[in-house]
Amino acid sequence: MIPGDSGSGLRIPPHSAEAERGVLGSILLDPAGAIDKCLAKRLGSESFYDRRHQALFEQMVDMSQANVPMDAITIAEWLKDHNALEKVGGYDYLVQLQDSTLVPAHVEFYCDIVQEKKLYRLLIEKSSETIDSAYKGEQDAELLVSEAESALFELSSRGAEQIPDWKDSVKEAFTEIENTNPNELVTGVTTGYIGLNERLGGLHATDMVVLAARPAMGKTSLAMNIAENAALGIHAPGNKGVPVGIFSLEMSREQLVRRMLFSNARLGAHKLKGRKLTPSEHAQLTSAVDRLSKAKIYIDDTPGLEAVELRSRARRMKSRYGIELIVIDYLQLMNYSKFSKEGRQRETMAISGAVKAMAKELGVPVIVLSQLSRATEGRGDNIPKLSDLRDSGAIEQDADVVLLLYRPSYYKKGDERNEDNRAIVDVAKFRHGSTGEVPMSFIREYTRFEDRTERDDEYAPDDA
Repeated sequence: MIPGDSGSGLRIPPHSAEAERGVLGSILLDPAGAIDKCLAKRLGSESFYDRRHQALFEQMVDMSQANVPMDAITIAEWLKDHNALEKVGGYDYLVQLQDSTLVPAHVEFYCDIVQEKKLYRLLIEKSSETIDSAYKGEQDAELLVSEAESALFELSSRGAEQIPDWKDSVKEAFTEIENTNPNELVTGVTTGYIGLNERLGGLHATDMVVLAARPAMGKTSLAMNIAENAALGIHAPGNKGVPVGIFSLEMSREQLVRRMLFSNARLGAHKLKGRKLTPSEHAQLTSAVDRLSKAKIYIDDTPGLEAVELRSRARRMKSRYGIELIVIDYLQLMNYSKFSKEGRQRETMAISGAVKAMAKELGVPVIVLSQLSRATEGRGDNIPKLSDLRDSGAIEQDADVVLLLYRPSYYKKGDERNEDNRAIVDVAKFRHGSTGEVPMSFIREYTRFEDRTERDDEYAPDDA
């Protein structure tokens, strides 16, 4: 819209002509210093409302990039050579801009005003788009709400970004190394398992951790055990737990809580069907209720979530409850309708990218469960590999950590299948350290993973 044009009675979008003139006048008075401050504030030609100001700022930036000396005369000559002098109001307007600016040192303050008005305009634009989409009714309402929230959150994250000084970054890293306790194995969120904590050092902020396995290997059980351990602070410094958010796309909240309760109580739920609890079992279950009640675990069991909607819900969960670990069960049950027409592989690639972006945005580790392809069972040893990640190689690429869960006894027959409780968590990819296998024990009776001890190995079958 042209300045001064009310658009047939429509309100003029927010802007500050005075602040825009202040920015440009400051550059005319102090070209080198002022333009650097403007760029540091991430000011662009689109930040200005007046089209003359847009054109002038764009030409000034070009002059700065070309290392051309800048003052009112050289800028006017540059504009004339580039057929832009009339677009910006002519030479007289340049003089007017220069004369109207009293203190060029206030350029950063002027930039803040210009950026704020731009944000108002973008807010109006995004809101108008949402209103139009709502009137058309062509999108699912929940998805529209999620996209609107995402757009508004993106606006709120805009602004000047101060890049830390390199010298300060080096000193900060050195201080962190110097103050690190050499006996403290866990520097991130605890997994609750000594073996995994030693290998990974805990789960670190912004990391996407993929836990993959074939069906029936117990990946949901292991993920819930880790979530429970993190919330209770098992093997964490000071035994301090963290708030954990769980997105269960497969199991309902009631099923998940019941499963965690029996697992924590070390009771086999299947054995209790059709009979009352004994006094001993009741005491175990009561103790589990008392322990788990102290944990901060938040479960969202909405099925078939869109990637953008899950990210939106996670954002709200983080804001409301201070979540420090997120678990998603599981990736193949998520959707991304925007890419669904391009095939499942492309859709999975987009979902994987969205999960990694969410981990970075929220600054928390995200454990996402994933299926492995049948190629695992086609090999004689049945041992999973990174290449078995189902649907897309993008999962492997986006992940900071890939854990491949494998239970050798699953492929055995008869009693051998029940005697061997060995489980192997293969750290197949670890961006921040070395890979390798972590032996564990899987207690089938109450679907729980535990650290493997020498005693477990002593009673394992000969071929274990």
